[in-house]
Amino acid sequence: MNATLLIALVLSAVAVLGLAAGSFLGMVVDRVSAGVAVTVPRRCATCNAPATLEQSVPLVSRLRPALRTRCAKCGARISARHPLIELATSAVFVAVVWLGIYSSRLAALGLGSGAAQRPEGFKVFAAVLVVVAYLYLASISIALALIDLDTHRLPNAIVLPSYIVLATLFTAACLFGAPWQNLLRAAIAGVTLFAFYWLLRAIRPGGMGGGDVKLAGVLGAALGWTGWGSVAVGVFAAFFLGGFVGIALMLTRRATRTTAIPFGPFMLIGAWIGIVLGEPLSRGYLGLLSAA
Repeated sequence: MNATLLIALVLSAVAVLGLAAGSFLGMVVDRVSAGVAVTVPRRCATCNAPATLEQSVPLVSRLRPALRTRCAKCGARISARHPLIELATSAVFVAVVWLGIYSSRLAALGLGSGAAQRPEGFKVFAAVLVVVAYLYLASISIALALIDLDTHRLPNAIVLPSYIVLATLFTAACLFGAPWQNLLRAAIAGVTLFAFYWLLRAIRPGGMGGGDVKLAGVLGAALGWTGWGSVAVGVFAAFFLGGFVGIALMLTRRATRTTAIPFGPFMLIGAWIGIVLGEPLSRGYLGLLSAA
């Protein structure tokens, strides 16, 4: 099969997977924000009628004229946020897989010169495991950002298992040929960022939540796997974005110095900036310093 066609098929399958994952994430965000168990079947918020299979994926239901944007039973309007979450998750999934396939910077996936000497199939599987790790990170990033915006909380039920998931996937990738130094760097970066955020919270308890501290360890591991440049850029981007938005809100009188602004979304956005652009930016910066 032609390589281009194969990649197109893979990305198409990932896009569909992203829609399904986005539907689940939308439900998780709603349930956690409302304090409702995730295991409760999805129902209409107005009439409490159980959702049909099509309605469980809002973007699909909107494609059918008979359903449009309303409940099939009572006609209540369905929030536009759900299909937007599905579209965003699908787009992010495709971007992560595309990055995993094409970015030469991700030689650490097990396909580059830094990988251990293993059969090609083993190295490809190592790459797949790391891509799965970042797809998982993308999923929880969307859920946690929205939940933090809604409730100013980063639930332990999502954050704490992420340590186990990333550690398991990264370790398995190393067993199949990815560099062990990546795992060591991820562990050191995770501990370092956890300690850094813990110290910030200890110095100023009201300025940093416990959820931010726990999330910092997860993001540190994800950043550390790709490189120290990613860690530096990811942390800087989080505080820069948080500070910029905070100042903008105060200038527009939508917030004051005492207004609680959730920092989790900025941490997550900054982490992804570090993952995608951290190493090239850090190399370019160091190059400018050496040339000066």
